[in-house]
Order: sequence, then structure tokens, then C-alpha cells
Amino acid sequence: MKPIHELTIAEAGSALRSGAVTSVELTEAALDRVAALDPALHYFYLLTTERARSDAARADKELRAGHDRGPLHGIPYGLKDILDTAGIQTTCNSKLLLGHLPDEDSAVEAKLRAGGGVLLGKLATSEFACGGPGDDLPYPISRNPWHLDHYTGGSSAGSAGGVSVGFMRAAIGTDTGGSTRVPAHYCGVVGLKPTYGLISTRGVFPLAPSFDHCAPLTRSVRDMALLMNVIAGYDPRDPASVDHQREDYTRKLGQGVRGLRIAYAREYLVTASIFPDLLASLDRAVEIFRNLGAVVEEVALPDFELFRACSRVVVAAEAFAIHEETLRSRPRDYGIQTYQRLVAGTAISAADLVHAYGLRRDLVLAIRNVLGRYDAAVTATGLGEPPLIATPSQPSRMIGSPTVICSLTGNPAVSVPIGLSSKGLPFGMQIFARHFDEARLLQVAAALEEAVGFTDSAAGMPPIGRNVAATRKYIDA
Repeated sequence: MKPIHELTIAEAGSALRSGAVTSVELTEAALDRVAALDPALHYFYLLTTERARSDAARADKELRAGHDRGPLHGIPYGLKDILDTAGIQTTCNSKLLLGHLPDEDSAVEAKLRAGGGVLLGKLATSEFACGGPGDDLPYPISRNPWHLDHYTGGSSAGSAGGVSVGFMRAAIGTDTGGSTRVPAHYCGVVGLKPTYGLISTRGVFPLAPSFDHCAPLTRSVRDMALLMNVIAGYDPRDPASVDHQREDYTRKLGQGVRGLRIAYAREYLVTASIFPDLLASLDRAVEIFRNLGAVVEEVALPDFELFRACSRVVVAAEAFAIHEETLRSRPRDYGIQTYQRLVAGTAISAADLVHAYGLRRDLVLAIRNVLGRYDAAVTATGLGEPPLIATPSQPSRMIGSPTVICSLTGNPAVSVPIGLSSKGLPFGMQIFARHFDEARLLQVAAALEEAVGFTDSAAGMPPIGRNVAATRKYIDA
């Protein structure tokens, strides 16, 4: 059997049901790995050790009795620290919420708990999924497991990093403008932003409600499909939730892409200061699709600056509305970057917002027209490598990315690792599809993943995860 931290959800699930491993063993191995590596990485704000051990013991007892709750039964997972957990601190990495104990689980946590999952703890985030990182926030900056001098990306930093380094097989982040897909790109894992309304955001602290998504991260596309089978579905208590027919997201895996039509949005990337080796990696991935029998054609999307400008206006207005009262009463309790970003909403007029909503409708129709001719579309997730951490007090700005396209339109999009840069840092390709066509999206992503071979190779585990002893020496020094 593989090292226990490298088992996929499917592999761990099979081992649990055959008796080759127990949930307690999976959980203790995860806790030991976190203890050894997280002092250098800073992915966990809170380890729920006793809860994890209790969840694991219960899972083993139920599985021995033949009570199978599904693919996540007995599997450790983590939650971004903006998802509510009943009686367990949820801070949003903000001084404003230190000590906050929610009365009720978020909808996603309730589904994971009902599915027999094992909660390891709460994971690093930007403040309110908006501001930072910085040394004026309660928790330290998360570091990239491929190179500790680089960011993991924001805001689902701990979720992407924790999956990458093998702390867990699944984590839940959130995605408003790319906050799951960009960290997935920077950390070499799979990150999915589902169709807007497919996964409930009830119990998640909002940033911009018309953009906010709960968004899972996993090591592989198959694991993503299994996780989606647990957490997707209608929530009558969430006004944004869509009553869409439930389906099995694994049903198209393994079907390949022969005969599918794929659009390649390359034109923007050529003029957007994309890293040359990233563009070359994307071109190679497109050739893989062609060699697998897909029809790939280059298409022109609307000017990316339209997506970016429209999103900035709407997100700024909605985020300020969420925080207006606290910004006035406790401004000094925000981190400086968070405060600066949130108060930008004061400059948005009603007319600005109306014009932005009109532009948003036009851009949604433009993407719908493209996807009316193609089964899926591909482009970059980010435009380069993860930025360096300059200094704790003056961090580098994050690089903008094409993730905002599907954030604005609500289309499902997934970032899949396609290899490493010349400096040994991961790159991802973003694939997107029609609304509620996640099964097709994952079909395309799985075909690419298998052909590239990154996930199953030794190269898919970051250096920090491969050499625990060397990392311990670094921490001790």
C-alpha cells in the first residue's frame, strides 16, 4: 500500500472497508504529520484533535457493523476558518471574531459530518476571505509547500496547502473571485468552483453574496467527484441554493474526451503578461486534448478587463454592505489591507452598481454563447508562479487571474495541475463548462489529469511533504 498520507479518498475508502487500515490510523497519521510539518507551513488555526479521534473511532465502529455512510466515511478533512462549526471557534482570521463559537454547523459541515467524515480542524484564510496576508492579523502567513518563500495564494490558503502536503485528502475552501482555484494552481492540487447555487453557502461568513461559492479541494479529480457527491445539493434554508436534480459526479469519469469540442481562450493570455513557461505548459496540455481525440479551437472571449472591472464594482459594493456597521464601530480591529479593500465600497454609487449589473448580464450571455458551441473551455488559472513573500509587514500583491470570468458568470470551473515551472513551482489549467455540467467538467479534467500524470507521480508531492526529516531540521533551526 502507498504511504498512508498519499492514499486517495477512493484508495483510503477501499482500505477502510477491507480492514487494511482503520480511520483511527488515518487520523493519527494525519495528526502526526501536522505536528511535524505545520510549524513551518501555518495551515491550521485550530486542530480539533479530540473531535477527530471521536469521529474516527465512531467511523470504525460503524463500518465494522456494516453501516456505510458513503465515500467520506472515516476520511479526515479540514474546513476553511470561515465555515461555521457548532461549538468550535470560527474566526475568519480576524480580531473581530476571536473566540466566536457558532451555535450551528454550516450546511457543508453538516453534510460532511452526516457522511461520516473526520474533522481535523480549521484552516488558514485571508481575513474575511478578503484582506491580507499580513503581520497585523491574528494568525501567521501560510507558506507554499513547494517553496517556503512563496505564498500559497488566497484566500483558501490552508485548504490548498493542507491537501498538497498530505495533511488531508479533502478540504473545503470558498471561492469569490478565485480563492480556491488560484491556491490550487499555486499548490499543485485540484480546486473546483461549482455552479453558483449548487453547494449551499449557509453558515459561511459572506464576502460578496452574489459571487460567493463553497469550493472543495482534493488531490485528484476522482476524489473531487466523490466529495461533490457528498456536499452538493439543494438547501431550502439558503436563498441562493438551486433545486437542481442530484447526480453522481463520477458517472463520466474515464470516458475520455474523444469527439468533444473544447474552446481554448488563448488570445487574452498572450497579451496579459503570462509567464512564458506557463503558456508553453498550457499549449502542451491543449495538444494532449487533441491527441486524445478532442476538437480544440481557439476562441476570443470578451475583453478580460470588462470581467475584472464589473467584478470589482459588484464585489466592492456587496462587501462594504456586509461590513458597513463594523467598519464604522471597530475600524482598528481590521487588518490594514482588509480595511482598505472594504472601504473602497464607499466610492460605488447606485448608478455604478446598476451599470455593472447590466454588464454582468451581457458577459453571462457571451460565455453562454461560447459554451453553446463547445463542451468545455480552457484557459489559465493564474498568470504565473506564486508570488514571493516580500516581508510580513509589506507582502507582495497577488497576481490577477482569469478565474474572475466564471466567478462573475457562475459557471463551474476547475483548476487541474499540469506540471512545474523551471523553478519547480506548480502550474494549473482552468477548465470551465456550462451551468450544472460538473459531470462533463470533471470528465474533461480527469482525462487531462491521467494524461499528464502529475497527481500520481512522485513530482506531485511537494518537497516539504516528501522530506519530513529535512523539514524538521529547518523548523528546529
